[in-house]
Amino acid sequence: MATETLGHWIAFSQVPRLGAARFRLLETHFGGDMKRAWAAPMRELRAAGVGGAVAQAIAEVRQSLVPERELERLADAGVKAITWRDAIYPERLKQIADAPPVLYVRGSLSAEDETSVAVVGTRRPTDYGYRVTNDLCAALADHGVTVVSGLALGIDSRAHKSTLDAGGRTIAVLGNGLDSVYPRENLRLAERIVAEGGAVVSEFALGVRPEASNFPRRNRIISGMTLGTLITEAGETSGTRWTVYHALEQDREIFCVPGSIYSETSKLTNRLIREGAKLVNSVNDILVEIGLDATERQIPLELDRTAPRPSPSDDIAGNEFDITSVATPDNPVQWERLSVESADPEEADLLQHVTRNPVHIDDLVRVSAMPVTQVSSLLTMLELKGLVQQVGTMHYRLSG
Repeated sequence: MATETLGHWIAFSQVPRLGAARFRLLETHFGGDMKRAWAAPMRELRAAGVGGAVAQAIAEVRQSLVPERELERLADAGVKAITWRDAIYPERLKQIADAPPVLYVRGSLSAEDETSVAVVGTRRPTDYGYRVTNDLCAALADHGVTVVSGLALGIDSRAHKSTLDAGGRTIAVLGNGLDSVYPRENLRLAERIVAEGGAVVSEFALGVRPEASNFPRRNRIISGMTLGTLITEAGETSGTRWTVYHALEQDREIFCVPGSIYSETSKLTNRLIREGAKLVNSVNDILVEIGLDATERQIPLELDRTAPRPSPSDDIAGNEFDITSVATPDNPVQWERLSVESADPEEADLLQHVTRNPVHIDDLVRVSAMPVTQVSSLLTMLELKGLVQQVGTMHYRLSG
């Protein structure tokens, strides 16, 4: 993609509430000329079908954001940007409904990465969890499978390290801009991933902090880039459930390592196996399902793809995020119930569609015209603020 055009893609990707669906509307209306779209008057933006509020958001952002300057910032940071029109953009990620129009990359993506498996789990694994993660990731690397994870402490970190130690490729997906690494303890690991031929990627622009609402969105990329997701160890309240939820929506495979019935950190994996996830006793159980081993193929169990959506009261940050770790003196965490005025504009827009009677998330997506990932992230934040509560599977109502 031409550098000048790329700058305008990057600029549009930073407009609030301009998700994948509205981005495609702009692409279609302006014939792919995003430079012309960036300069278009309000009436033409509305004619593209993005809605008045988003058209206004575009107008406001372009008053302060200069596309050419965004390219300079990326170059200074050693970060590349690719779009879903670029050949190097991950093909499987491109297939999901809410693929990010722009993906920021530090390091290198490869055609080899199309044969990839996500490996996720608890950030507080047992020795057993560490061992099975180490063994399975090393074996996946030996078979040329790229391992994708989230650079979190615990299982994620071990997945990346074990893959690198075995000489394999690994990709880390972050929930913040690539001018920083979260958690900070994994800075050297991130540098090693890049140095040894892998990549650290994010949909978030430079300067974006690791806010709690970013991580459920981040997890759809982890599952979306891959053929399937392997959970080696995770409890029922683990944020790993978000990755499972996205993988089911994307119709990707779920693999689980069984654990002790007495271990809290195996409650989720054991339940998912009971519901139809592929039980993993060896790496061949994974290879068979992703087509790398044609022998001893078994008929897979039909996975329950109506599994309950994870509750926002769970580890919402995608299996590593501690909300207190990003609080600052200027922005302290407030755990008490907040007022409606505490909702930001996007949260307030969604909140107007939530009533005292339970409403399904699909209905909220429809009436708000927001992508499902954005609605789920906003609901997460609204529940943390005490403004909404989840009542049953994927149903929400006003608190109080």
